[in-house]
Amino acid sequence: MSEQLFTYQQLFNFTRSVFQKIGCSDEHADTATKALLSADLRGIDSHGVARLSGYVRLWEVKRVNATPDIKVIHETPSTAVVDGDSGLGLVVAPFAMQIAIEKAKAVGTGWVSVQNSNHFGIAAHHAMMALEHDMIGMAMTNASPLVAPTFSIDKMLGTNPICVVAPAGNEPAFVADLATTTAANGKLEILQRKNADTPSGWVQDKDGLPSTDANILKKGGALLPLGGDREHGSNKGYALGAIVDIFSALLSGANYAPWVPPFPAYVPIPAQQPGKGIGHFLGAMRIDAFRPAEEFKQHMDNWIKGFRNAKPVNGREKVLVPGDPEREFEEERIKNGIPLLEMVVEDLNKLAERFFIERLK
Repeated sequence: MSEQLFTYQQLFNFTRSVFQKIGCSDEHADTATKALLSADLRGIDSHGVARLSGYVRLWEVKRVNATPDIKVIHETPSTAVVDGDSGLGLVVAPFAMQIAIEKAKAVGTGWVSVQNSNHFGIAAHHAMMALEHDMIGMAMTNASPLVAPTFSIDKMLGTNPICVVAPAGNEPAFVADLATTTAANGKLEILQRKNADTPSGWVQDKDGLPSTDANILKKGGALLPLGGDREHGSNKGYALGAIVDIFSALLSGANYAPWVPPFPAYVPIPAQQPGKGIGHFLGAMRIDAFRPAEEFKQHMDNWIKGFRNAKPVNGREKVLVPGDPEREFEEERIKNGIPLLEMVVEDLNKLAERFFIERLK
């Protein structure tokens, strides 16, 4: 399938206009647009503008509040619970992360659990807010129940990503951003657009048998935890996804496990929800709460160089540090443009027609 290249500014202006058209304030539209496009810049195409129409559909069915009253409903000097008032997670999560950063400035660390939110894009965007303050950042969220725990056919967890970032000195920051599944649902969506199969170990069918059908979720199948099967450690991926669920939802009062609201607007919300909306968990740790920041960053440089210089297997691909591929994508795409599949461009231009804004071309 063919692709078109667009500049960051083209996509920023378009996306911001769409968020404004659904009622977001200028400030919230800017915040949401930056969060969404950070995925496209970093090569995580599954979580960028390709999802914009999905957010609009959630707004149409009144599951997203474009004018939320986001507020702290409980706090201590180092912790808080935020109610997102059904706002865009792209807006709610940065609000919560800023609170975590301010608490870390005051007492060394800050931890914020969020209820009543929605899909927040890529976790790295929020965690990386900590870097400019010489802090370690963390972000995680629960998500639509698409994942079967090891030995089950029931979909009980989301892809539940975890991101941890740490600043360095002369080297680029360490940025580990990963789903707790073998592959995120967005990767399936990309394969569906390309009419391609999945690699083995990504999904299972409705009976729990291995599958490579990228459309298997529509047929009752499930995503698999990181590891794919028990022999390859899927119990560990299952445990990591469960940890995210507990931190994001059971601490905050959000929905958890199979009761998490699904991202597709056409999928009914589970009955008898135990909490409010989707949950996130964000944290910031001031480096100098542990040791001098410059000293830490000097050693991070040494650590990073050590891994980059590790001898590769048979002299093949170089050893990467978490965050390297995404940083390289960002450098290339800022310079040469962001590629969008023709199908995604068509979808975005339907939004342009609906909201009377200039088409992408």
